Amino acid sequence: MNSHVKITQDKSQDKSIGEPLDLSRRSFLVGSAAAGLVLGYSAVPGLLGADQASAAAANFDPSVWYSIAPDGIVTVTSGKADMGQHIASTMAQIICEELGANWKDVRLQLASNDPKYNDPVLGAQVTGGSWSTMMNFDAMSRAGAAGRIALTEAAAAIMGLPPYYKDELVVRESTISHPKSKKQVSFADVVKSGKVTKTFTADDLKAIKLKTPDQYTMIGVSVPQLDIPSKTNGSAKYGIDVMLPGMVYGKVVTPPVRYGATVKTVDDSDAKKVPGFIKAVMLEDKTATTTGWVVAVANTFAGATKAAEALKISYDNGPNAKLSSDSLLAEAKRLQGLDDSGLFFVKDGDTAAALGTAAKVLEAEYTTSINIHAPMEPMTAVAEQKGDIWHVYTGNQFATRSGAIAAGAAGVDPKFVVMHQQWLGGGFGRRLEGDMLVPAVQASKAVGKPVKIIYTRENDMTMDFTRPLTFQKIKAGLDGDGRLVAMNHDVVAAWPTKRWGIPAFLSPSVDKKGALDAFTVNGSDFFYTVPNHNVRAILNEMAQTATPSGQLRSVAPGWTFWAVESMVDELAHAAGKDPAQFRIDMLDGKGANNGGAQRLRNTLLAAMGLAGYGTKQLPKGEGMGVACVSSQERATASWTACVAHVAVAPSGEVKVKKLTLATDIGTQVHPDNIRAQVEGAALWGLSLAMYEKATLKDGGIEQTNFDSYKPLRMSQTPDVAVAVIANGEPARGVGEPAVTVIAPALANAIYNASGARVRSLPITAEAVKAGMKA
Repeated sequence: MNSHVKITQDKSQDKSIGEPLDLSRRSFLVGSAAAGLVLGYSAVPGLLGADQASAAAANFDPSVWYSIAPDGIVTVTSGKADMGQHIASTMAQIICEELGANWKDVRLQLASNDPKYNDPVLGAQVTGGSWSTMMNFDAMSRAGAAGRIALTEAAAAIMGLPPYYKDELVVRESTISHPKSKKQVSFADVVKSGKVTKTFTADDLKAIKLKTPDQYTMIGVSVPQLDIPSKTNGSAKYGIDVMLPGMVYGKVVTPPVRYGATVKTVDDSDAKKVPGFIKAVMLEDKTATTTGWVVAVANTFAGATKAAEALKISYDNGPNAKLSSDSLLAEAKRLQGLDDSGLFFVKDGDTAAALGTAAKVLEAEYTTSINIHAPMEPMTAVAEQKGDIWHVYTGNQFATRSGAIAAGAAGVDPKFVVMHQQWLGGGFGRRLEGDMLVPAVQASKAVGKPVKIIYTRENDMTMDFTRPLTFQKIKAGLDGDGRLVAMNHDVVAAWPTKRWGIPAFLSPSVDKKGALDAFTVNGSDFFYTVPNHNVRAILNEMAQTATPSGQLRSVAPGWTFWAVESMVDELAHAAGKDPAQFRIDMLDGKGANNGGAQRLRNTLLAAMGLAGYGTKQLPKGEGMGVACVSSQERATASWTACVAHVAVAPSGEVKVKKLTLATDIGTQVHPDNIRAQVEGAALWGLSLAMYEKATLKDGGIEQTNFDSYKPLRMSQTPDVAVAVIANGEPARGVGEPAVTVIAPALANAIYNASGARVRSLPITAEAVKAGMKA
């Protein structure tokens, strides 16, 4: 028996695919060497019994990532949050490629916040950055291979074959066969025999020889997604679906400012008249995740909502009460103008000298607005204390951090918090935050019952951890031959990762003068060859406090490439060169780029070819524009290019006719899913580029619902063509890169169609028309 915590499914209750971990229908078996587990599961009363122990012992657990039951069912535990991107199914597909399991025998469950489920590369349980497949491909492959090797050794013994015959065994569709003797056994037979004894050290796992791409039989195949059946028949549980015995409801009442308010008084006299009202709880959030929140608790959600409306609360709106979007932008411009602001993310060559001798110098400013995540499932959480253990139920992208936030709200050590992961009704970075756990925990603590918190859409939008308002200024110089020789790039924004307070997620500046948030400048360190190149990361403290920012799908490359790829286009026109060829010439592979420049060049050429760029005469008022990016980070890039085709009316109205994308993702695990992810990311990028804008006024977010915050509608969706370059290189991410390439490609197309340069997102008809007149 393995000595780690084993999670087993009670098959008598439910065999449905894709069921999240649920303590009411799961049991924990704690081995003798499990003392000191960080989450203290062994202290949970009533979880260990002889019947559960017997059932768990019969399973074969080659890895924490999956278990094989005596009936041959393979249950894969996903440590990644699944928000519709099918990452849990992807992890299972990678495991099964090496394991040799029959896909019909595979089931999914979602991991708790036990540290054993931490990402093997990141060392934390976090889903974001388009990292999951890339960073887990090797570990999941080796886990699958280890299981196959152990099973085949046991199968050889069962079939009466000498150990050295194991290399002659063939594993396919959960069956192990020996072609020469025509003997075969199933995974179920091997597990039931109890003869699987082989174990692996870390060095053993590293030494396993994995399949080469030409040997794949599952990777590269669009197998049925394992989570689809339960999501279509309603058995999959999202955070909003959680129900516990004796549960009551909490409705949050938030202040008029986004952050910094304090509650002065709460009058609940009218709330007490609402049937089922229990209590008004004023949050005391020592984690500083929330400020000035009150929770109305009642027996029903409707009752809690009525009670919340009846509360009379007075606030001190704090230091941010007079701030606006204009305030934040003015402060950003002030900071950028200071010579000693910020820290250097890139510092190559001597930009001052090169700009001083340049034949042409261009300067431009680029801005992006505040943007809201707005997933379809609003933030929700359930909290319940059982003995010393707090149980929290939610769909979350950062279980490690959010579990700590729940612990901080409860005033306990994080080892006393068990997070029950649920499916996510959209995340996009919003559920990297743990704010929804604070009111759930503190309200539950106050009333002594399980409490479910459900944000309204208004709560969700006005208290979002938004994509920050950004201001960028680029100054670049061309030599006499029209080559880019120097670029200064300043990026001013709130720093979401600094707000998290996790030093390991910050990066030292290149001149070693401090730690910066690379997640606000990634992408500015592009693959173009530019001999003199500076990038300054500047923290806007005013925005940091007034609009606590988070990570929204695409993160920094969503604004850095907006500036870089727009400026590169402007430089190409200033040099009298075709913008695509100008880029190709700079992607020459010089310097430490690990082949990235060549891959980006090939991707750009693929997009151009698919779109017919430069091969046809377009009608008056139409244009094509190009952009190419290496999102998300230079070290984890998926190389992506776009050709946008637009038509611009004399009024400045822009019609996006077609987006043509190419992306190099190395090894593609599930082709259909990859295409869907790229298409979805492109449309998200279009939405950010053309339609979405939130504004701050008097310290509060003005937009409260979809009548005022307006994402892309289906009627505005253009044709989208996608070319996926799968070349057998290590797998890369696809959820975010295409978001980042759309805005600059559109802006460049608008210029080619109308002569108007737009440098602020979202792009408006007014801005285009003004540019046409300039």
